[in-house]
Amino acid sequence: MSAMSTRRDVTELLQAWNRGEKVLDELMPLVYDELRRAASRYLRQERPGHTLQPTALVNEAYLRLVDRRKANWQDRAHFLGVAAKIMRNILVDHARIRRARKRDVAQTIVLSEAAGSVQKEVDLLGLDEALNKLAGLDAGYGRMVELRFFGGLSIEETAEVMGSSPTTVKRDWVLSKSILHRYLETHAT
Repeated sequence: MSAMSTRRDVTELLQAWNRGEKVLDELMPLVYDELRRAASRYLRQERPGHTLQPTALVNEAYLRLVDRRKANWQDRAHFLGVAAKIMRNILVDHARIRRARKRDVAQTIVLSEAAGSVQKEVDLLGLDEALNKLAGLDAGYGRMVELRFFGGLSIEETAEVMGSSPTTVKRDWVLSKSILHRYLETHAT
């Protein structure tokens, strides 16, 4: 099956879901691999020995997605964007629980995108705080970073979800990374 027909099938199934049809058994095989790749990519950047596995992250995200009764899905990119936000929330919740259990163990993530070309370890909760600050400055910047970094969406897919042009997303991506980098540097512990 081609990527275009898969995207069309996903969009059609999401629209059927919006109408209340029970299509999850058909939808999940079409998006599961993509969600698992995003989870794997993200977890590879986590601290060594992280207890969450990609399959567990996708399964937890799936349960939360299924629980969204009135999501009004637009298309595949919208679905993946929501999934990215859910995965971010799961990982932040996981970090909070772990920090509460072991106050002296720092959760770290290798933040190559937000730190520019130099890989830098960042506290996951600090990253979440930085993203919330960024979203406070401009909600679009926060959403874009979430889609790109946590969701693994391309510039074009991010532009589609945000209703913007790829040129605008590229420009805002550079600015957002710079703002995040500065915030993370000045608030490092």
